[in-house]
Order: sequence, then structure tokens, then C-alpha cells
Amino acid sequence: MSNPLLIQRLQQALGHTFSRPDLLVQALTHRSYATLNNERLEFLGDRILALVVADMLFRAYPNAAQGELAVRLSALVSGDACAEVAEEIG
Repeated sequence: MSNPLLIQRLQQALGHTFSRPDLLVQALTHRSYATLNNERLEFLGDRILALVVADMLFRAYPNAAQGELAVRLSALVSGDACAEVAEEIG
């Protein structure tokens, strides 16, 4: 997807112009397609998502035990939950 027109159309659809469009291309590249792919960015993104959701849960449930927070976190960052949110936002 190194076609500049496709990248521009995707940015318009997302409503965001990336300062590093090369990272956008990398983020959308599966490992079966190229050696420079999305796996490292996926690793980082998963951790960022977990951190943000953990912070929200920590603040929303100040009296919750670690175990309860962990269960909620796992449910909210699961693949199914992320797919459902993606469907909702199109």
C-alpha cells in the first residue's frame, strides 16, 4: 500500500493526517506480505491500550481488588471487545 493516493484517501476516511505515513503503511502490513510489518507496532499498541484501559478502570473502581480489575481489563481489551468497538465505529 505504498500508493500515495490510497494513503491520502485512508487518512481522509480516518479524519487524521499522519505525520509519518510510513508508519501507517507498516501498521497495515501483515507479516505474510513483507518483512517490515505490523507485528512490532501491534505489540506496542496492545500495551498502550492495556495501560489506558487499566488507568480508566483504576480510577472508575477505586475500591476494587486487583483480581476484579484484572478480569475487567481482560474483557475490555480482548479481541472480541476490540472487534465489536471497531464494528460500531465503522
